[in-house]
Amino acid sequence: MTTVRRGDEIGGTDTPAEAAAAIAAGDAEPVSGLSVNIPYGFARKFGVALLEGEESDARFRVALREGDDPRALLEVRRFLSRPFDVEMVAPAQFDTLLSERYAIDGRIAADAASGLGDLDTLASDIPTAEDLLDSADDAPTIRLINGIIADAARQGVSDIHIEPYETGLVVRMRMDGVLHETLRMPPHVASTIVSRIKVMARLDIAERRVPQDGRIALTLGGKMLDVRVSTLPSRAGERVVLRILDKDNAGFGLEELGMPERVDTVFRSAMGEPNGIILVTGPTGSGKTTTLYGGLRLLNDGTRNILTVEDPVEYAIDGVGQTQVNPKVGLTFASGLRAILRQDPDVVMVGEIRDRETAEIAVQASLTGHLVLSTVHTNDAVGAITRMRDMKIEPFLLASTLRAVVAQRLVRKLCENCRAPVQASSAVAALLGFDTGTPIYEARGCPECNNTGYKGRIGVFEIIRIDDDIRRMINAGGDESQIARHAFLHAPNLGSAARSLVREGMTSAEEAVRVSRAEEPEPVDA
Repeated sequence: MTTVRRGDEIGGTDTPAEAAAAIAAGDAEPVSGLSVNIPYGFARKFGVALLEGEESDARFRVALREGDDPRALLEVRRFLSRPFDVEMVAPAQFDTLLSERYAIDGRIAADAASGLGDLDTLASDIPTAEDLLDSADDAPTIRLINGIIADAARQGVSDIHIEPYETGLVVRMRMDGVLHETLRMPPHVASTIVSRIKVMARLDIAERRVPQDGRIALTLGGKMLDVRVSTLPSRAGERVVLRILDKDNAGFGLEELGMPERVDTVFRSAMGEPNGIILVTGPTGSGKTTTLYGGLRLLNDGTRNILTVEDPVEYAIDGVGQTQVNPKVGLTFASGLRAILRQDPDVVMVGEIRDRETAEIAVQASLTGHLVLSTVHTNDAVGAITRMRDMKIEPFLLASTLRAVVAQRLVRKLCENCRAPVQASSAVAALLGFDTGTPIYEARGCPECNNTGYKGRIGVFEIIRIDDDIRRMINAGGDESQIARHAFLHAPNLGSAARSLVREGMTSAEEAVRVSRAEEPEPVDA
């Protein structure tokens, strides 16, 4: 490809927008049957990207990043061989456009454009040689791994599972909380794939007997991705799980979490306390860390010293001091929390309270004027109180320090393009506490949602604000059912929140049942 010469002048006194329009309006004969895309490297360097016009009879639209030289459009016009319309785009918007348009790096984009980008084709290029690190055999493996990660990032996948079996190597991706098989390869390629991933994550490729953890930092079409790598020895080889952390999600505030208005109000009120403990609870993958990060962003106004100890640090937040635990050198949650309390913090976030020592330090920190945020693995909000008791925290200390407990789940959202209205059968109505024949929606499936019937996820929340009555119950050793009856007398719990989403057509009855407990009493909805 040729480059634009500095001597190519288009209207010496024109503004950039006028110069761009003049270049774009140039005459050129359309090329019949044209189906093109501007090469990724050129698009990123010169700030131009194709918006529309891949059909032979369509007029092209080209985005030009504000502040870039419009003379780059001369080369675009030569490359496209036809006139086009130009739109000036802000730099941040252009970066998003570039990510959506390419979503993968230049080499893979070129492969995809030439018909070689699908995973099945890339997998067939993997050699059968046992010497994995022979440079002559590396390229197909690298292309396949890049293609797998790029495909996962494009689809919003949270985890990639690479599982070796005697019969073959299976690649499964977790999308909206559910695993789907996406690729199956011969068993002999397992060691090739695993070794290349371990090289990328800076792990010991010679050690196959013990689990290893690492990270891979990637740039995908201008988008920053952080991939956490975990290996585990198994009977047929090493299993690998890649967790994709999209750094764009680190910018989530409380507004984007989808909390109901009442939950959001109560949570913000608790975050405004000068001291105490706020707990977020739920199973793995329920979005607890995202909720805590949203809370930190609310508090991160430059007037507070905010410190965290996490395992691992999932997203970097400017203005927040983040420490990752390292048990190999003795840096545990307890020792890390003890150390950061000497750093004059106002707000402390502990990734998880999982033992008595950490719980005791968190309570002491809250008693000495700190606001402590953390997570606990329990099934519901009331269970977090019992869990803290099980860690031998004195009831009077727990009652005086606990400010609020949030429990959450993630349910899959019905695809709005194909969801279908139905009447609840007697069995479904009995499970959800509806009247038989209540209008609800069910999943059907269409190309828009990959025939799953679901697209995206939404949070289901319950929150307990520790008031004087609950404080007395905790002090007196009240059981879970007693506390729950009071806490959810006029507020929805997880079950009723999920049922509300079913009534609104946001999710299906199956998803609501998955996060509800059949034995829980029906609370009075707010």
